[in-house]
Amino acid sequence: MFNFRRRETPWEVVDSRAVDAIPMYYEDEELDIAIVGEADTRGTYVFEVNPRKKAPDLRKAVEFARQQLLEEVVKKGYNILLLESWQLTVYRRGKEHRIEVQYNGRPARAQGKLPARRPPPFMAVLEACH
Repeated sequence: MFNFRRRETPWEVVDSRAVDAIPMYYEDEELDIAIVGEADTRGTYVFEVNPRKKAPDLRKAVEFARQQLLEEVVKKGYNILLLESWQLTVYRRGKEHRIEVQYNGRPARAQGKLPARRPPPFMAVLEACH
C-alpha cells in the first residue's frame, strides 16, 4: 500500500565543458589509413573525487578517458582516432564530488610509422572550470 523509498539527493551539475569533434590528423601529414571505422566509439568514465584533498586535475581525467578509449579501439583492430571530441561534467551532491568524462572518437587503422600522439583537443577550456 505504501511505498517507502529512501530519498536520495540528486547530483547537481557544478560545471560542464565540451569540445566538438575535430580532426587529429591533417592531409599534409604522411599517414597511410588502411581502414576507418563506420561509426564513432564512445566511452563514459566516472571519477569519484575527495573534496578534502586538493582540487582534482581535470586534464588528467580527460587524458585518462582518452587512453581508455584508445585501449578499447585497439581491441577492435584500430590504432588511432581520426576525430576526437569530449565532454567533462563536474557534479556535486552534498560534500561528494564526481567527474564524468565522455570521450568520443572515430577509430581507424593506420599502417607504417605513426606520428607522435597529440594531447586531447582544446584542453585549455578546462582552465576556467571548477
